[in-house]
Amino acid sequence: MPTYHYRCKSCGYDFTEQQSFEDDPITVCPQCGQAQVRKVFSAVSIEFKGHGFYRTDSSSSSSKSSD
Repeated sequence: MPTYHYRCKSCGYDFTEQQSFEDDPITVCPQCGQAQVRKVFSAVSIEFKGHGFYRTDSSSSSSKSSD
């Protein structure tokens, strides 16, 4: 189940909630009761592993020309 990060625009309360894809987004703040809650979106972290992802990894002995 995905975890969503929410923040209340009224009181600034931050919280996370595990919800199904079918669940409606939370709109009412559990702290102050105002209908000012919005999802907080952030970048997903990506980690590249293995060879070939960096400029220094792409050069190999077969690609070097010999004179």
